[in-house]
Amino acid sequence: MKTKENKFRPQNRAWLNNFRYYLEAEQGLAENSVISYFQDCQEFINFLDCRLEDIVSQDVIEYLASLQDIGFAGSSIARKRSAIKSLLNFMIEEDIELKLNLADIPSIRYQQKIPDVLTLKEMLQLLDNIPVETPLDWRSKAMLELMYASGLRVSETINLTIHDIYWTEKVVRVFGKGRKQRVIPVAEKSLAFLKTYIDMYRPLLKGYKQEDTLFLNRLGNPLSRMGVWKILESLALKVGLTKKVSPHTIRHSFATHLVEAGANLRIVQILLGHVSINTTQIYSNIDKRFIIKEHRVYHPRK
Repeated sequence: MKTKENKFRPQNRAWLNNFRYYLEAEQGLAENSVISYFQDCQEFINFLDCRLEDIVSQDVIEYLASLQDIGFAGSSIARKRSAIKSLLNFMIEEDIELKLNLADIPSIRYQQKIPDVLTLKEMLQLLDNIPVETPLDWRSKAMLELMYASGLRVSETINLTIHDIYWTEKVVRVFGKGRKQRVIPVAEKSLAFLKTYIDMYRPLLKGYKQEDTLFLNRLGNPLSRMGVWKILESLALKVGLTKKVSPHTIRHSFATHLVEAGANLRIVQILLGHVSINTTQIYSNIDKRFIIKEHRVYHPRK
């Protein structure tokens, strides 16, 4: 994006750095969230030709309009608007009297995208055809079984330690967005794969390293986010899935299959770690689509 010359960049940069520290230290946001907020606000500041203290509502509106003009999706613009408002609210909390009224900044309307999911048949096709011959095979098998059993985010998965599995209670402890802790049940079958990996194959990957991270790569180091993506992409290709499969697909499929089976949306919200039921509400739309499809297939008067 082409930006204006920022005449007061040092002052604005100071506010941006203070805001980042606030998000990390006081709000306790996850690193990815902090980076996203920081980058969104940085782009906005680069667009300005005045101090943050002097902006008016029209400055924010013009910036959001410029994003729309160059083709940003409504969801992306809404996210950036949220980041900017968070920065300005932070300044207000610091007793800075702004010249704009946040209520004058219009909300962004956009169509919420229904996430891609695998059918139950496709999910079983993926999980049941993961080879279990090498330590890395067992690592991948245990990891994907756990992700589907508990609906974990990829960031939650790669940050798990061997101490986060509670075998007697049959649950896993995860730290989600903002380091918020939740405890999720794990199916016995998934726990069995996990136990085999931990007892027999993880020691072979770990070697002599002092490493508590649960899922390791071939060098005995913690598995990366990109590593999980590549493993999943490769396995989906090998088993013949035509859909594009990502860690998000596994999580969305977990939620969708629960709702399709009749699970309460509030329970799904808790399992996913969604702060608001509105975020989980999208799965009710998927459920309606499933119901319509099943009705058309099985109703005698179709």
